[in-house]
Amino acid sequence: MKLLIDADGCPVVELAVQAARKHELECLIFCDTSHEIQKSGATTITVSKGADSADFALLQRVCPGDIVVTQDYGLAALCLSRVAVPISQDGMEYTPENIDGLLLARHTSQRIRRGGGRLRGPKKRMQEQNLAFQQKLEELIQSGRRKERGSQGTQG
Repeated sequence: MKLLIDADGCPVVELAVQAARKHELECLIFCDTSHEIQKSGATTITVSKGADSADFALLQRVCPGDIVVTQDYGLAALCLSRVAVPISQDGMEYTPENIDGLLLARHTSQRIRRGGGRLRGPKKRMQEQNLAFQQKLEELIQSGRRKERGSQGTQG
């Protein structure tokens, strides 16, 4: 199990890296050249600017059971198809049960904006969101560790 972070515009990079260090997980940070992100205990993979270039680099490295931090519903859906465990910066786990509704809401919002409509932007980030993220990430890491131990017991 690895922790992969879609870091462009991600407010919880430091929290995620801290969790990876605590649990001795390999941690990969993906960003494009417009961001300079270097964190102790993590490997930064910087890709050239381009639509979704960091997302595609992340997808090339994600494996089943990996945890992916992203706010991108499209990337989350692709990670689910690879049997990874995507989580939002607010601590919401993307699942097969909720991803279709999230993608539909994103599509609807895009149509409104293209038609000249305006939508409210995100609210100011609150400490409660960071706590929810930390709690959910901890839960996912613990769950992943239990699954790893269970599969090791059946292999030998």
